[in-house]
Amino acid sequence: MPEKKKPDLVVFNEETGTYDAALRPYATSVSAPKITTEDLTTWKNNYVKAFNHRTQARFDAIKQEYQALLEEIQENNRILEAEFNFEPNIGSVYHLYAREQKKPFLSLIEPDQCKFEHLGSYVLNHERIWQKYQEHE
Repeated sequence: MPEKKKPDLVVFNEETGTYDAALRPYATSVSAPKITTEDLTTWKNNYVKAFNHRTQARFDAIKQEYQALLEEIQENNRILEAEFNFEPNIGSVYHLYAREQKKPFLSLIEPDQCKFEHLGSYVLNHERIWQKYQEHE
């Protein structure tokens, strides 16, 4: 006996043997509400703007940290290339001076007691990195 075909408006699942119109992700009848997709352009634009702002802020922070690291490397190289005849102590203040036509030198002598050009004061920290010394006033 030939199997009776269901009308087109009836949603019958042949595999499960059930009527599953309510389970479909799309409209199954003419009277069903219109399915429209949301316009996500505004959301995407806001997302991209926020993401770009956050990324730029992180990039600027990393760039600033990188510049500070480069300056620290240059300052340390400048001191290490200077002449000195002693082993610097951690935490002590040392002064870098420029001689005429010669390498700079590192000294314990205070700037007001020395006739050479003062290039800066530095402290060797516990990590053995030279840092600029800021006198607390």
